[in-house]
Amino acid sequence: MEEKNALVIFEGQQIRRIWYDGRWFFSVVDVVGVLTDSQDPRNYWKVLKHRLIEEGGNEVVTKCNQLKLIAEDGKLRETDCTDTETMFRIIQSVPSPKAEPFKLWLAKVGHERIQEIENPELAQKRMKELYKAKGYSDDWVEKRVRGIAIRDELTNEWQKRGVKTEREFAILTAEISKAAFGMTSKEYQEFKGLKKENLRDHMNDLELIFTLLGEASTTKIARNKNVQEFEENKEAAQEGGAVAGIARKELEKRSGEKVVSAENYLEQPEKEKKKRLS
Repeated sequence: MEEKNALVIFEGQQIRRIWYDGRWFFSVVDVVGVLTDSQDPRNYWKVLKHRLIEEGGNEVVTKCNQLKLIAEDGKLRETDCTDTETMFRIIQSVPSPKAEPFKLWLAKVGHERIQEIENPELAQKRMKELYKAKGYSDDWVEKRVRGIAIRDELTNEWQKRGVKTEREFAILTAEISKAAFGMTSKEYQEFKGLKKENLRDHMNDLELIFTLLGEASTTKIARNKNVQEFEENKEAAQEGGAVAGIARKELEKRSGEKVVSAENYLEQPEKEKKKRLS
């Protein structure tokens, strides 16, 4: 799932989650940190696990799955995660005034995903509301949402055509970006001064448009040429990205202005603040 779905917020604090085995699994350490305000939630959870085992709550502990979540250093690391039902039982073992409101919040968050599966329009609506709450314009949000749909269509096509691993997906994405913008996705992220933030959430309108064009073109080429397996898909990705690259260069030539920008959304609040003060 997109990185935006991997985090939810409770009273200003982030909770990591992952959609696994048909339901949400939440980071136990993150939940413990929110409930206890502990400076070392990992150690708190370690001690709590030991106590639960001693008290006969071993079933609760064994239902925790080691799933890969994005850590503070931006890398995927195995983390104790559990579903909503088991998390309720863990919360009962943590003395905290936040326990009851957190359980209500957790039930709501878990239910929303089920609603979104049954009605995908709800997912889009919530996504738009989230971006608008962050200060993005309506026009930008529409392009971002459209870009997500086109990305999903492309990744589904890759899967049908023999692209199997996350590494292969990343390589193909990098090929499109390199042909479209002259730099890979990682290089683009570094160019904007980003670390673990989602690159596309920091693109301007034109950057999003050419990203969309490169990925939509790749899907079209892969289908029309009926490409199969990784190497053929790689060639299609290069061709699709080149379509966007040619269009980008033509626009730059005629407008006299570069499309690729080092600006990112992280810088916008500070810029707006300076404008208000000036």
